[in-house]
Amino acid sequence: MSDEGSTPERDALKVRRQRHDQWRAAGGAFANDFRPEAVSAALQAEYGDWDKARLDANPVATAVAGRVMLRRVMGKASFITLEDGGGRIQCYLTRDGLGAEAYQAFRDLWDIGDIAGVRGRLMKTNRGELTLAAEEAMLLNKSLRPLPEKFHGLSDTETRYRQRYLDLIMNEPVRRTFAMRSRIVQDLRAFFVERDFLEVETPMMHIIPGGANAEPFVTHHNALDLPLYLRVAPELFLKRLTVGGFERVFEINRNFRNEGLSARHNPEFTMLEFYWAYRDYRDLMELTEELLERVAVNATGSAEVVFQGQRLDFGKRFERLTLAESIVRQGVLGEAEIDDEDRLRGRLQERNVPVEDHWGLGKLQMELFESEVEGQLAEPTFITEHPAEVSPLSRRNDRNPFVADRFELFICGREIANGFSELNDPDDQADRFRRQAERKNAGDAEAMHFDADYITALEYGLPPAAGEGIGVDRLVMLLTDSPSIRDVLLFPLMRPSERSS
Repeated sequence: MSDEGSTPERDALKVRRQRHDQWRAAGGAFANDFRPEAVSAALQAEYGDWDKARLDANPVATAVAGRVMLRRVMGKASFITLEDGGGRIQCYLTRDGLGAEAYQAFRDLWDIGDIAGVRGRLMKTNRGELTLAAEEAMLLNKSLRPLPEKFHGLSDTETRYRQRYLDLIMNEPVRRTFAMRSRIVQDLRAFFVERDFLEVETPMMHIIPGGANAEPFVTHHNALDLPLYLRVAPELFLKRLTVGGFERVFEINRNFRNEGLSARHNPEFTMLEFYWAYRDYRDLMELTEELLERVAVNATGSAEVVFQGQRLDFGKRFERLTLAESIVRQGVLGEAEIDDEDRLRGRLQERNVPVEDHWGLGKLQMELFESEVEGQLAEPTFITEHPAEVSPLSRRNDRNPFVADRFELFICGREIANGFSELNDPDDQADRFRRQAERKNAGDAEAMHFDADYITALEYGLPPAAGEGIGVDRLVMLLTDSPSIRDVLLFPLMRPSERSS
């Protein structure tokens, strides 16, 4: 919305600009010396139950600061409501309490949306509302733009995502979501620190992208005249650290994948990734169940969570199915057909899924699972035994080398975690890298590069280990009942608006 909008909008902006100019001319504009002494939530918690007589007998002096969200101007007395980081508190401004000049300045210059500080003593109104009776009121900053109309708030989704600051001002549930996100991340970190995992940071810019099948973003380092890639995953660097002796290591950080936008995907997203020496993928499944139960309880107060009407119980053992079993159980193919390449190709083509000639049996099975099965997995379910063909960094199963010792965790049709026993055979890994490079040369933008330095690291010896990545954004979606990933990202990627172009 530009300043040349409708007449009411243009008039409101003009009036606020005039008041801003008067405030500047009076001196003291943009003061930075007011210090709040309490936040509203703490005052409400400590004094909200006190009655009028008790407050009168035991005066409580304090100062608060925040944004003016309500304003009722009367003759010699007025009420405002300030909102700070803890909530809201009402303030009572009078000509006798502030003095005639200061009270008139309040009446003439203050608007809803302004930032203000109020100092005084607590009282109770006749209706029993805890209120700060002002002895000093200071305008700290003017809001030149009016806030959305209070009864309708900010409901336009596009505006909410583009102007998240306005969304946070107007929508208290949005603030709760992001406060919960912060607590969830803190809890994830604490879980691993308590178990003697070392938190590390690995590079965001890679000379060779690796660690996941994904198309990277490309950038360029001018001084070295070197193309670089924003990381798609930290995996290969974290495993280098395990080679170096860090037997329990984790990172919570951003990954970048050059993919489309959707309710489940943002090109920039947060992952928790960890590696644990002398463990296998089955240990990771047990640990993951323990982790998710703890985080759910600490975030919501219960191991049972409702996401978009689906009740989830993180306190019970998650179901475990092999990938082949899940395809058969969903009735997609019969047990005798699961290893029939022609039948798999035909089923994919029936569902209008593009099929490449060079795909092997494992890739065909994986594409069929992704197109017809994963979206049906509502209850927390570990899907195990992925084909080794689509698991280039995973250890092969000892009994059946066609599959890898790998799992993915699905909840409400979304992949939440991916883990596996690590491939620590340098010859096998080099061969798989070569196969990935062949796919890349054939036009697969998501196939991996050959990383010779990582092979060198493996040649020094990676201990038996297991590793896992957990999508933090998708986990937060589940625990906050948020239908879109944009609801849990403070600043999701958006197409440029006309205003910003």
